[in-house]
Amino acid sequence: MEPQAEEFFHRLLHTPSPSGFEQPIQQVVREYARNFADEVRTDVHGNVYAIRRAQRGQERSVRVMLAGHCDQIGLMVQHIDNEGFLYVQPIGGWDMQILLGQCLTVWTQQGPISGVVARRAVHLLKPEEKNKVPDFPDIWLDIGARNRIEAEDWVRIGDPVTFALGWRPLRNDLLAGPGMDDKVGLWVCLEALRLLRDRPLHVDLYAVSTVAEEIGLRGATTAAYTVQPTVGIAVDVCHATDTPGNDRKTQGEIHCGGGPVVFRGPNINPRVFERLEAAASRLELAIQVRGVPRATGTDANAIQISRHGVACGLIGIPNRYMHSPVEVVHRQDLVQAAQLLAEFCASLTPDLDWTP
Repeated sequence: MEPQAEEFFHRLLHTPSPSGFEQPIQQVVREYARNFADEVRTDVHGNVYAIRRAQRGQERSVRVMLAGHCDQIGLMVQHIDNEGFLYVQPIGGWDMQILLGQCLTVWTQQGPISGVVARRAVHLLKPEEKNKVPDFPDIWLDIGARNRIEAEDWVRIGDPVTFALGWRPLRNDLLAGPGMDDKVGLWVCLEALRLLRDRPLHVDLYAVSTVAEEIGLRGATTAAYTVQPTVGIAVDVCHATDTPGNDRKTQGEIHCGGGPVVFRGPNINPRVFERLEAAASRLELAIQVRGVPRATGTDANAIQISRHGVACGLIGIPNRYMHSPVEVVHRQDLVQAAQLLAEFCASLTPDLDWTP
């Protein structure tokens, strides 16, 4: 990564963005995108659009949308008991076995507050409780408050909560931390736009930082309706299957460090897939192919069926341990995904036929 792009990536990973509370990260996106976009705008839903216009002289304008969602899974404060403990409910999909024992951050109007999530110590659990996966009413967030009054001096019902943010390097260029889903996809979209800053474009390019993907693809739905793209590419994480216990017969053979993943299936326009594959060939980039025989659970699903229909593609970043505080991705997969996306966009012309 170039220094400017690396700094942006680090800022994304250190900025909270639970679904519905994406404003801080979208401010980071706006500040960065202004360095190389012709226009940056935000809609009422909170989506941020970084726009590069086609070079002058184009007979007609064709719009291409790149979508990476900025939101991450989170929690929301629902109740504060008399002892000052917080009870939470999920924003997005959570694995309760991973949540127990984690350090969390409550993002209050007065600033971030650290806390830990726990239940009674194993020594104090009844035999039937030891083998039971707890539900959200069974756990609490301890911020160190003495009582409810003290807790309410800081925390309000509805405040969002995340894992403690940040990242750490692993060996062999792997990176671990929460929120890789999908801050890496967002980074790829903006990095592709940055890589194109000095290249002529024959289409209008909209790199969109979408909101609320984790609660139902809401941002991509409204953004695609707004942009009205001819072509839409979503960039999201996908499950790496290079760890123990994964069934490669059903999930494919996907490796961290094996290159970006290009998807095939009914959610994908075959001509988009072919052009992504051709772009990778021109760059001599290794790609991995993943087949999904149904609608994907990504922004591509919403983009494809917007208005009269969109020629859709999906690029995946292999990710180990999704929706955990230790999601693992490979740095080179991100860099190559951005290069692939930039090459694809630079090759587009208004006269291309996307009809299957």
